[in-house]
Amino acid sequence: MSALLWKPTLSEIENSQAWEFIQEANKKFNISLENFHDLYKWSCKYPKSFWELFWGYSKIIAEKDSKEVLKNGDDFLGSEWFSDSKLNFAKNLLSKRDQTPAIVFWGEDKYKSSLTHSELYNQVARLSHWLKKSGVRKGDRVAGLLPNMSEAVVSMLATSSIGAIWTSCSPDFGVQGVLDRFGQVKPKVFICVDAYLYNGKVFNCLEKNAEIIFKLPSIENTLLVRYIDERSSFGDLNSFSAFDEVVEQEVTPELIFESVAFNDPLYILFSSGTTGVPKCIVHGVGGTLIQHKKEHTLHCDIKEGERIFYFSTCGWMMWNWLVSSLASGATLMLYDGSPILKHNDSILFDYVDQEQINVMGVSAKFLDTCRKTNLNPNTSHNLKDLRMMLSTGSVLSADCFDYVYECVKEKICLSSISGGTDIVSCFVLGSTILPVYQGELQTRGLGLSVEVWNELGESVVGEKGELVCTNTFPSKPVMFWNDKNMDKYKNSYFERYSNVWCHGDYVRLMETNGMIFYGRSDTTLNRGGVRIGTAEIYRQVETLIEVLESVVVEQAFDDDSRIILFVKLNEGLKLSDELKHKIVRQIRSNTSPRHVPDIIIQVSDIPRTKSGKIVELAVQKAIHNLPIDNKTALENPEVLKEYYDLKELQ
Repeated sequence: MSALLWKPTLSEIENSQAWEFIQEANKKFNISLENFHDLYKWSCKYPKSFWELFWGYSKIIAEKDSKEVLKNGDDFLGSEWFSDSKLNFAKNLLSKRDQTPAIVFWGEDKYKSSLTHSELYNQVARLSHWLKKSGVRKGDRVAGLLPNMSEAVVSMLATSSIGAIWTSCSPDFGVQGVLDRFGQVKPKVFICVDAYLYNGKVFNCLEKNAEIIFKLPSIENTLLVRYIDERSSFGDLNSFSAFDEVVEQEVTPELIFESVAFNDPLYILFSSGTTGVPKCIVHGVGGTLIQHKKEHTLHCDIKEGERIFYFSTCGWMMWNWLVSSLASGATLMLYDGSPILKHNDSILFDYVDQEQINVMGVSAKFLDTCRKTNLNPNTSHNLKDLRMMLSTGSVLSADCFDYVYECVKEKICLSSISGGTDIVSCFVLGSTILPVYQGELQTRGLGLSVEVWNELGESVVGEKGELVCTNTFPSKPVMFWNDKNMDKYKNSYFERYSNVWCHGDYVRLMETNGMIFYGRSDTTLNRGGVRIGTAEIYRQVETLIEVLESVVVEQAFDDDSRIILFVKLNEGLKLSDELKHKIVRQIRSNTSPRHVPDIIIQVSDIPRTKSGKIVELAVQKAIHNLPIDNKTALENPEVLKEYYDLKELQ
């Protein structure tokens, strides 16, 4: 069993919302659930009872006929949750209208601002009125190319108040990357920023915006957010307005919330698009809301007035996840820019300290970087208000678990979480009333029947296999945009198993009911018939202080295959024979001889998406000299040149 790193006190358990919910379930259904794992099992066995009980517990604002919870429950793809219900997403997030803070924003260490709940409500009302005057109606698309700032939240809420559909990208995307996404969904209104900040440097966006507007004929009106320069303008561009002039008007019109069906579209999110044009994944109003409220309330125990931060951009689903915490009465803590500044490598911990943040979310890569640079916020910062840390984006190594408890905070619930754009939420995540074991994700998501299946399609415990979900759930995508007969949808999740969602993660369910992730199953290595998760190798290689990052792939070679490991080393280091032997010893002694790569190659950088995920499939294509269809989703596409025609692989 993995080492126990933290466990909640009895008082923490009994004062949690999850514990309160367990008592409600016991009372209503005359059952005897004793802990969170009991609740999980019950929620999967009786999903209709679970979701209906949570609907009432979470106080979702809606018009609902309680008789209809789930239609066609035996048909995963064709199932419908709460099909008779009507609600408005923005109305649920704007239930507070007082003078307490709704949003606090930091643009690195250069810009700071905030909005009260009352100010947020009024800005949404004014922008909603402007959108209606601009011809936006229910079902229309509004697209944002914005940093993670309050204007993005206002724009999304104003859009959803009308029943229109919000979609967004971060402004560091190139023109083609934006066109590949927004061009498919044809937005009527485009909301963009004059510039953005990264590591102290300003990147102007005006020319990029103008080119996008020119190449997207569906755009009828444009709003410009003047973030860096209050004089920014598109000059003679027709149908252009300044965002601040719209939301800062003296008169606040009545904010009318359009009631829509539970399964009507709310968001269009995009797949990474590293192997082709991104898929446009459509998420519903009710499914997104109830799933996020469940995760925030029962898993993270977010309560009114708490301050919630997740390092994200508007191009990653964690932004959508974060914003929903407004529905729990929380304060959104937004940050735009680099998580590590040249002159200040602890800027995020400064933010947590100075703003008294309660829940902090970051990427696994960020924590690994902090570990390797010997950052010790437990001695340099006062983190007394921080009670929970979340990590996602990639597998969090056992060393990073140890790092958090040794160097960040000893008494904290560290929850590694995993899900994705596909469900705009998590299949596996944390719980404040469960212990934390080294290297393990604490629990599967309530109401989601997550299992691990072996090659024979059998459910297993203690063995590696595919992460599947065997029953329908409210936050499954409504559809893919422009997907006739739902062919893309079916091929994405149901191609391998009939009527069972296959997520594409290679995992193991532990006796503790926690889960260990080994990487994406579509890039799982095969050595002599034994499947090896890429994260098993990363976990060992990146413990070495010399290695900053790595990527491992399989290459077809000489009627067989071989495993190639690419490493990015600390500045100034060369991959000597001695270091190669050290890497091999580390892998062999801590995993098995089968995990040892056939070739180790030093590279200047590792290709990754804009949300920081390593792109194994792109590397695999490059070393086979195959074309990569879409490089616009990558943060650093130029590095792929280095992987083509490598002499070491000839």
